[in-house]
Amino acid sequence: MDCEHAPTLDQIFMALADPTRRAILAMLLEDDMAVTDVAHPFEMSLTAISKHLGILAAAGLISQEKRGRVKWCKLEPDALREASIWMQAFGQFEAINLDAFERFLAQELPDATSDDHLI
Repeated sequence: MDCEHAPTLDQIFMALADPTRRAILAMLLEDDMAVTDVAHPFEMSLTAISKHLGILAAAGLISQEKRGRVKWCKLEPDALREASIWMQAFGQFEAINLDAFERFLAQELPDATSDDHLI
């Protein structure tokens, strides 16, 4: 991935903010998967899954390629490197109470807790 078009941390964290997209990434840890196989365990349309996959691809977390008539998804193993390095910088501080932090964010940024902006 060239630096000019590398996804931003914002894109990566936005992609990771959705539980469906995190579940898709977990599935792809096992092996490459066809889009229809990715969609199978979810109770949503193929179009909705495709939107999630597009967000993951735009963030550089997965790649997609067409093999014959089937579109395959592959986890990009180095995609989380920049986000991981950024998060490790916080390792020097005491462990934070994530529940309290989430409550704080919900109070300070009430619009950020709505699901309307995720897809």
